[in-house]
Amino acid sequence: MDSYKIVIGSRGSQLALWQANWVKSELERINDNVEVSIQIIKTSGDKIQDVPLAKIGGKGLFVKEIEEALLAHEIDIAVHSMKDVPMKLPRELQIAVVTERESPLDALISKNGEKIADLPEGATVGTSSLRRSSQLLRYRPDLKIEMLRGNLDTRLKKLDEGQYDAIILAAAGLNRLGWADRITEEISREILLPAMGQGALGIETRINDVDVQKFICDLDHEATHWAVDAERAFVDILDGGCQVPIGAYATVDGREITVRGLVAGLDGKTIYQLDKTGPVYDADKLGRELGNELLKMGAAEILKEVLQ
Repeated sequence: MDSYKIVIGSRGSQLALWQANWVKSELERINDNVEVSIQIIKTSGDKIQDVPLAKIGGKGLFVKEIEEALLAHEIDIAVHSMKDVPMKLPRELQIAVVTERESPLDALISKNGEKIADLPEGATVGTSSLRRSSQLLRYRPDLKIEMLRGNLDTRLKKLDEGQYDAIILAAAGLNRLGWADRITEEISREILLPAMGQGALGIETRINDVDVQKFICDLDHEATHWAVDAERAFVDILDGGCQVPIGAYATVDGREITVRGLVAGLDGKTIYQLDKTGPVYDADKLGRELGNELLKMGAAEILKEVLQ
């Protein structure tokens, strides 16, 4: 029997290639007659490293060129970190699969091994995320937040060179690359509510490409998919991405889902946060209801101020 060929589109960073290679190995493991290759695509987000994402269009810059290759049939699937995927997809494309989630938490890596509560007063912490910086300032208003861009290895190198006292990265990426030993502390979601989709991988396909979907469907993790759907619905209602300090995290227990949403002012002084629980089949609806309730509580004023 001839093998079916699938081309994965991926960014060229160390983490993106780990993710693409993991999907490749899983597809080859569960399908006897599939041959998978990886095509590296340089995105706008990779090319611009010295400007905060919020100022240049957000994390959609990490998927735009990959989606264009998918639409042009140059690749068959795209593997993304779900926290990088914009709310609006081209109408011909879909997130067909969400794989089982790694740790959703943010990780502190500090120069001298201090946890977040023990960092010296006025310590310099590197992050380019408004979500992280606003929540950090609520917990430790004395900290000095400095912009940090680049791939994971680049960010760790900047810490090792002494440019920061500590940096914050997603725990999932560090775990996947075998760098868990660099983590000083996985930060509780009571201190830093994670980003929508953090720790989860998504596989994007053309909607009408039934053959490809048949090969990848077994990689879908139902509970993670529900959770990410709820988180994305929440963020979609708020019309926000990395330009806005928004946290969203959902957990599934049996057939019940709880989604927590947060909107924060840039200085961390004003925070709106709420939980909502319901049946898993209402994941999208719960996320949207939660977003509307936070808007009514006052989050709309924060969003208006941040987006001015």
